[in-house]
Amino acid sequence: MSQSTSATGRFERFRNGGRMIAAMAKLHPRPFVIAVLGAALFAVFTVASSWVVRRVIDRVIIPRFEAGQVATATALGGLSLIIAVGLARSVAVVVRRVWATKTMWMVAETLTNDVVERLVRQPVPWHARRADGDLVARAGVDVDAAVGVMAPIPFGTGTIVMIVVAAVWMLITDLVLGAVAVAVFPVLMVVNLVYEKRVAHHYDEAQDHLGVLSAGVHESFEGVQLVKAYGAERRETDRLATVAGSLRDARVRAVRIRALFEAVLDVIPSLTNVGLVTVGALRLQQGAITVGELSSMVFLFTLLVFPLRVIGFVLAELPHAMAGWKRIRGVTDEPIEADPRHAVGRTADGSALEIDAVAFRYEGETPTGDGDGDGDGQVLRDVSMQVAPGQVVAVVGPTGSGKSTLVEIVAGLLSPSTGSLRRDQGATAIVFQEAFLFAGTVRHNLELADHYDDESLWASLEMAAAATFVRALPEQLDTVVGERGVSLSGGQRQRLALARALMRSPRLLILDDTTSALDPSTEAAVLANLRSSLADTTVLMVASRPSTIALADEVVYMAGGAI
Repeated sequence: MSQSTSATGRFERFRNGGRMIAAMAKLHPRPFVIAVLGAALFAVFTVASSWVVRRVIDRVIIPRFEAGQVATATALGGLSLIIAVGLARSVAVVVRRVWATKTMWMVAETLTNDVVERLVRQPVPWHARRADGDLVARAGVDVDAAVGVMAPIPFGTGTIVMIVVAAVWMLITDLVLGAVAVAVFPVLMVVNLVYEKRVAHHYDEAQDHLGVLSAGVHESFEGVQLVKAYGAERRETDRLATVAGSLRDARVRAVRIRALFEAVLDVIPSLTNVGLVTVGALRLQQGAITVGELSSMVFLFTLLVFPLRVIGFVLAELPHAMAGWKRIRGVTDEPIEADPRHAVGRTADGSALEIDAVAFRYEGETPTGDGDGDGDGQVLRDVSMQVAPGQVVAVVGPTGSGKSTLVEIVAGLLSPSTGSLRRDQGATAIVFQEAFLFAGTVRHNLELADHYDDESLWASLEMAAAATFVRALPEQLDTVVGERGVSLSGGQRQRLALARALMRSPRLLILDDTTSALDPSTEAAVLANLRSSLADTTVLMVASRPSTIALADEVVYMAGGAI
C-alpha cells in the first residue's frame, strides 16, 4: 500500500470517528456542551496554576530565602491564588465528570431505544434472515462499546484546549524551553496514529465474534431441553468455546498493542521532563529565565502528562467504539422493509377472505428436488380460495405442503411472491402451534398492549378452557408464568394463547394446529366452546386431528404447495 493510500485511510477513519462522536453528541447536546465547557475551564485553570506557581516562587519563596522575609500581604496573596485556582479546577472537574457520565448514559439509552424500535418495526421475513442473539448484541454490547468513548471525549476536547493554551504560555515564557516542550506534541500524535491504524481491525473482529457468540449462547439456551435430552452438552460447550477463543484472541491482540502503546506514552513525557530540566538549568545559568519560570514550566508539563494520556485513551477507545457504532448503524440505517400487512386488500363482495393465485417462495430458497411439487423451491403455487363470513375452514395435508406458510400469509406476516390476498378489514388474530408467552403475568400475556377488565379476561379464559387451571394458580391472573411460560405445560400455554386471541373478538381467527398439545378431553371442551362462541367469526385453521377437522364447514387439502 502506498503512503498516500495509507494516509487517506487514516484520514477517513478519523473523519468517520469524528462523525460518530458528532452524531452521538447531537442526541443530547446540552449535557455534552456543559461537560466540554467544564473540561475547557479545567484546562484554563490548569495552565493558570503554573502561572501561580511561578508567581509564588519568584515573589514569595525566593525573596524569603534571599532577604529572609516577605511581606505578609504578598504571602497571603500567593496563598489565596493557590486556593482559588485549586478550587476552580476542582469545580471544573466535578462539572465535567458528572455531565460527561450523564451524556454517555443518556446516549446509551437513546441508541438502545433506536435499535429496539427499528428491530420491532422490521417485518417477520427480515428477522427470519438474522440470528436473534446477534440482534440482541446490537442493542446491548455494541451500544456499550459505542458510547464508551463519550465519557472521555469532553476531557480530550479540554486537553486540546489545554495543549494550545499551554504551548502559547510556554513559548511566551521562554522560546527555547517552550520549543522543547511543544516538540513532544506531534511525536505523541504520530504514536497515536500508528496505534489506531494497527488496532482498529482487531476491535472490528472482536465485535463480530461477540455477536456470533451472543447468537450461539442464545441458541443454546433456547434449545436447552434438546441439548439435555440428547446429551449434547459437550458439543455445545466446544462449539461456543471455539467462538469464545476467537473472541479472546482478537481482544488479546488488541490489548498487546495497547499495552505497548501505553508504555511508549509513559516514556515520552518522562524523557521530555528530563529534557526540560536539563535545558532549563542551562537557561537559568545564562540568566534567560527565573527559577519560578523554570519551575512553572516543569510543573505545567507534569500536569499535562495525564491529560495527554487521556487523548491517547480516546484514540485507543475510538476503534472499539467505531466497531460497535458500525454494527448499530447496520440496524438503524437499514430501510424498513415493506410490511406484508400493507399488501392485504379489502374484500368487496362480502367475502371474509379471498386468495387469488397466490404463490410464495422464501428469500434465498434453492430448489430441493425433494419430490414436493416440481422441485423449483416454491412453497406455495397458484393457491386460490374464497371463504364466506362465519365459515370454518380446515386446511389439511402432509408435512411440508405449505399449510403454515398459507396461514402466515393470510395473517399478514408474509407477503405472497405473486397473486393477491383480500380479507375483511375487521380484527384478525392468529394462534400458533408453538404458543409464545412473555415472562410476565397471565394478565400481561392476555392483554399485551391493550387493557381489559377482569370479567372480559375470565370470559376469554372460559372459552379457551383455561379458567380452571388459571384459578388454581397462586395469584390467578397476576401469577408470573416465567420466561416463555416455562412454569406451564404445553397445553396450558396453547390455551392461554387461544384466550389471548379470543380477547380481541376477531372477525377472522387463524389457528395453526392450536390444539396439538391438548389431551382429548380438553380438546373436546375447547372445540365445543369454539362452536358455540364463534358463530360470527370466520375461522381458518390448520388441523391434523379428526376431532378438530370435524369442526369445519369445509376442508381444504394441500399437497406440494397447491390445493
